[in-house]
Amino acid sequence: MPQFVDVLPVDQIKNGEMKSVIADGLGILIARVGDQYYAAINTCPHMGAVLSRGRLEGTVLTCPRHHSQFDLKDGHLVRWTDWKGIKLFVAKLLRRPRPLATYPVKVEGGHIYVQV
Repeated sequence: MPQFVDVLPVDQIKNGEMKSVIADGLGILIARVGDQYYAAINTCPHMGAVLSRGRLEGTVLTCPRHHSQFDLKDGHLVRWTDWKGIKLFVAKLLRRPRPLATYPVKVEGGHIYVQV
């Protein structure tokens, strides 16, 4: 049964920043955008890159390996990749476009909790 796990004090993450944490044995990315906090799996569902090493613009996260973009609000795929030609063709054969797994977040008592 899913439960909320304390992963990080709110003062440990700045606006526009991402952190890598472990929650119940899972590698989770925590992002702060303004006063909102988001949680997602920290591994790209396409190429396995560590997403916390990517780029965050608003709630859109860009994979550092193949530049897929995901919206952290719900994990939907904004852009699969910026590759072109044969590289894109082969990538689509091997790894079909998929959304990013996201997790519910709550903030209580100065701590960020993720439901896993």
